[in-house]
Amino acid sequence: MSVVLPEPDQRIVARRDAIVADLRKLVGPGVIISDTDGRRAFETDALTAYRRMPLAVALPSTTEEVSRLLRYCHQNGIKVVARGAGTSLSGGALPAEDALVIGVSRMNRVLEIDYASRVARLEVGITNLAVSETVKAGGFFYAPDPSSQLACTIAGNIGMNSGGAHCLRYGVTTNNILGVKMVLMDGQIVEIGGAHLDAPGYDLLGLVIGSEGQFGIVTEATVRILRSAEGARPMLFGFDSPEAAGQCVAAIIGAGIIPVAIEYMDKPAIHVCEAFAKAGYPMDVEALLIVEVEGSEQEIVDLLDVIAKLAEPFHPKSVRVSRSAEESAAIWKGRKSAFGAIGRVADYLCMDGTIPLGRLGEVLVSIGQIGDKHGLKVANIFHAGDGNLHPLILYNANDPVEAEKAEQAGNDILQLCVTVGGCLTGEHGVGIEKRDLMRVQYEENDLVQQMRVKTVFDPAWLLNPHKVFPLDGREAAYEALPEAAE
Repeated sequence: MSVVLPEPDQRIVARRDAIVADLRKLVGPGVIISDTDGRRAFETDALTAYRRMPLAVALPSTTEEVSRLLRYCHQNGIKVVARGAGTSLSGGALPAEDALVIGVSRMNRVLEIDYASRVARLEVGITNLAVSETVKAGGFFYAPDPSSQLACTIAGNIGMNSGGAHCLRYGVTTNNILGVKMVLMDGQIVEIGGAHLDAPGYDLLGLVIGSEGQFGIVTEATVRILRSAEGARPMLFGFDSPEAAGQCVAAIIGAGIIPVAIEYMDKPAIHVCEAFAKAGYPMDVEALLIVEVEGSEQEIVDLLDVIAKLAEPFHPKSVRVSRSAEESAAIWKGRKSAFGAIGRVADYLCMDGTIPLGRLGEVLVSIGQIGDKHGLKVANIFHAGDGNLHPLILYNANDPVEAEKAEQAGNDILQLCVTVGGCLTGEHGVGIEKRDLMRVQYEENDLVQQMRVKTVFDPAWLLNPHKVFPLDGREAAYEALPEAAE
């Protein structure tokens, strides 16, 4: 069923010109975009099936400008949607006709690097990859590496708690952020955490990371930087069945070995990615694993030998170890370019659910059955090591019937993830895409408690409206407050 988007507040829309004039007085020239063509560039994110023209767009350069903008919107009841690079695949940055979009792309400076303490302080409009490039000369890197890392910002990573191929060993965003500066809806500027490992007081940082822009707008972050490994090398395993590949993953993790990454591709994905990247993937297999380890040369050789032996009971059809840095780069180019490569041949919806590793084989079979039920092909590309699935449902976006079937298939896949003991999202967030499935994951009391936390930070629910929680969620949260029962 298609996602329902509420009608805008026409009282706000009617005042657009006056609001724009007020905003320009607050932040000066060059910050506010109000013309139709300029606003159209922000009408959607990477979930392009849904589009809404924002009331206006602000591109501030400082935390103080963000504070002035939010204070004005708070005082005037204007909704706000925070935006990084707009790479969200769940509609997390979808605007509304009565909402101001505040983009942080101009706030992209590295403010401080402390190699001795292994931290960097930066503005969150910087791209994910740029953080690692900045500290590379010092022998360091920033661990989270989403496939969109060339474009996605730290702001969006924080909002969705993004991961990436190497999160198996190094963790996701929440494991690599030490502190943030955040502007609340009423314009207050707060600092949470810091440059130390464990901040005193409540773990508010754990609340903010993954909150999808519903608590405030983060403008600065203190990130953990890590010393680069001495070396790294991937190897490829090709299998005759998805089940064998899934069982191999479970065997590797079950043996207590934590590679840097274990990535999975099925046959449709292998062929498309090989045509794009020329990575040397085996073309006669049903499933492919990319397993990467790191360390000294001897450590790498020993680990790859152990992993190869663990894979033997599952009868891999092909086994290949990268022989050079160039070959390794090509292998990862194919994986990192996978979504774009598939976008060259078909429209797709990218799902994002997680499952227990022990259920991987059976879930892959069930995903194929779901695709068959709806008459659609599904290409599977995902982080196999931590059970974060990214099935790509291929369809024709210009065919309303196929679009509806694709959404139904996506809902079935996400419900499958919950049924086997997983959850609705691993790193893409809930946004609007999974909003109406939240009651599949949570009991009503669980949802109410989450919504009450949202209400503490944003009493009028002006931040990133109509996302994450069911549309009747705000009313349910207020009804559950003690004072409502008096």
